[in-house]
Amino acid sequence: MRIVFAGTPEFAAIALRSLCEAGFDVPLVLTQPDRPAGRGMRLQPSAVKQYALAHGIPVTQPLSLRLDGKSAAEARQAHDLLLATQFDAMVVVAYGLILPRSILDIPPLGCINIHASLLPRWRGAAPIQRAIEAGDRETGITIMQMDEGLDTGPVLMQQSISIENSDDAGSLHDKLAALGASMIVSALHRLERSGLHPKPQPETGANYAAKITKEEAAIDFKEPSAKIANKIRALNPFPGAVAMFEGTPVKIWRAEAITEATSGASGEVLAADAQSGVLVACGGGVLRLAELQKPGGKRLPAVEFIKGFSLDSGRFA
Repeated sequence: MRIVFAGTPEFAAIALRSLCEAGFDVPLVLTQPDRPAGRGMRLQPSAVKQYALAHGIPVTQPLSLRLDGKSAAEARQAHDLLLATQFDAMVVVAYGLILPRSILDIPPLGCINIHASLLPRWRGAAPIQRAIEAGDRETGITIMQMDEGLDTGPVLMQQSISIENSDDAGSLHDKLAALGASMIVSALHRLERSGLHPKPQPETGANYAAKITKEEAAIDFKEPSAKIANKIRALNPFPGAVAMFEGTPVKIWRAEAITEATSGASGEVLAADAQSGVLVACGGGVLRLAELQKPGGKRLPAVEFIKGFSLDSGRFA
């Protein structure tokens, strides 16, 4: 099979590598335009583009694929390029652009998407983070036949995995990226043999997984400790949860919810020593802070953090 690939971040690059290593012919890759990044804000190619160029795969980076938008001329060029390319199916993974009907209709076997959720549970841009934030105990990968809706297409394959208490968004991302990369190879082999039968998604149970923003980083200690702990896990590694301690922003990278009752006010530091660790009162239960970072400092275990940043008196806001 000849596969056109559309994707942008590392999650997608892992799938592209899997397809190439499995022997699929990839004549073209679509990815987002280079974006400024780093301290110097220099233009950086996406992880998918880096892999494609390193393996001699042609790359195109349209701003849009919509023929009626501001970038219609560029979109038309991308359409013409796809029409001139011989391929059987398009694999789409965290691409970041909407595929209009004019694109969906080009591949003979359609556009196949790898989505990091057991659809319809989490549709949208941040299914990994939202699953952790909501306290889900399992998630997984859905291989989906794309339609014009937002992650609404029929399901071709699904496989679940557990979300461990130790998982954060980074570790769960890596597990699901590996699973998705393996599943797409299997799905395409089965699709080639007509061994996949699309099943409509259930009409109920869908939730919107909105993109994670920096504005969500602030912790509210009036909330239950379990909810805060899930949020901290969901925001690790980006953008990192933040709490203000006596006017200083402190990032909290890892924490554990303790359900015991406390008479302390929300945000009050109940303990900050080598024996107890850093314990903070919440709206319900107690939060044990495990890894923290002060402005300009490194991420440190709580026991090391309190050696250079006193939490003996005061409270988190």
